[in-house]
Amino acid sequence: MQHLPSRHTSANPAKLVVVGQGYVGLPVAMRAVEKGYSVVGIDLDQNRVTALKSGDSYVDDVTSATLREALSSGRYVATADYADAAGFDVAVITVPTPLREGMPDISYIESAGESLAAHLKQGALVVLESTTYPGTTEEVLVPLLERGSGLVGGSEFSAGYSPERIDPGNPTWGFWNTPKVISGIDARSLAAVSEFYASLVDTVVPVRSPKEAELTKLLENTFRHVNIALVNELAIFSHQLGVDIWEAIDAAATKPFGFMKFTPGPGVGGHCLPVDPSYLSWRVQRELGQSFRFVELANDINDHMPDYVVQRALRMLNDHSKSLRGSRVLLVGLSYKRDTGDIRESPSLRLIELLREYGAEVSAADERVEAHRWPAGVERVSLTADAVDAADLVILVTDHSDFDLSVIENATTSTLDTKHRLQAAHVTQL
Repeated sequence: MQHLPSRHTSANPAKLVVVGQGYVGLPVAMRAVEKGYSVVGIDLDQNRVTALKSGDSYVDDVTSATLREALSSGRYVATADYADAAGFDVAVITVPTPLREGMPDISYIESAGESLAAHLKQGALVVLESTTYPGTTEEVLVPLLERGSGLVGGSEFSAGYSPERIDPGNPTWGFWNTPKVISGIDARSLAAVSEFYASLVDTVVPVRSPKEAELTKLLENTFRHVNIALVNELAIFSHQLGVDIWEAIDAAATKPFGFMKFTPGPGVGGHCLPVDPSYLSWRVQRELGQSFRFVELANDINDHMPDYVVQRALRMLNDHSKSLRGSRVLLVGLSYKRDTGDIRESPSLRLIELLREYGAEVSAADERVEAHRWPAGVERVSLTADAVDAADLVILVTDHSDFDLSVIENATTSTLDTKHRLQAAHVTQL
């Protein structure tokens, strides 16, 4: 693809297909509409497609007003049918890449590649953004596109990898102003990838090949994963030693060099931290026959933080001569991250499982989580004084900015604060 802007005009905009309309794909689609592209958003979740067609955004970083403006422009279409991808100039793949029994599952990438190949034309560009192990773009995606289209990657179509850097709920750094790492399978592809993203974002950062770009994403999240595990383990030991870990972290954060602030919590969640480092660990084990010990240790610590939270809850109830069995536990916040509705891999899910195993009656407050993703068997309540008073124990899991946390502070119900947001005599910090 050469000189995209000169080949397409406002009367004949370039056609972009974005596969996956979640927290990564939808912001890309909306930015592309804003910049003049004709966008087809493909998602196989019919609930999402129905919501999008109705102008109802389920992604916190995209307002319903923005979505409706895109729809009214006539340059955005939401669909579950790949037939609508016909004739695309650019396709961006932003599908999930979960772990299945500890193994990377790239079946969604493979399915997207096979489906797009049927509509791939000479000169088009396909970019993968889904997090994956180094080698996926060149060893898996491009061969699928070649087999399905009969075209040759590099000479007849362009391909590359650009890791997503969406930080849901971040009011400062969004898709367009966060530097975008880019790569291509050859020089021509890199130029096409650079031209495309330069039309959407402020800064592009080219690297030598897709493998380096794929590793970049895994490095970023492994860095966070390991450091969060460090402060989580420190939080456990500090509590046992009678030391305030939160005050120590705040004090350390005053150092203007050599330290980056990370805080403990009930565990890690979302698609990235519980999954991405394991992709790298798997690749190292498979290709080199060696263990990535830092990742494995971090996984062990972070995976067991919900167990630690429940053990703290047991002790708190015991101090009031209560058993967890039969107690009413209110979880405040279910999503894995503040100001998002994403509960994928959220530690709250493991907390619910453990609490119910102990016989607790679990309710939760989180207005951001979509109804069809709400955990089965958990009563949905609003964060009100009545809901707090009705509980034997409250656990603050996610500190959404729209929560009125004074409701908890003004009550008397024993509360375990995993986010260090509450100050009251009846509140215990993680």
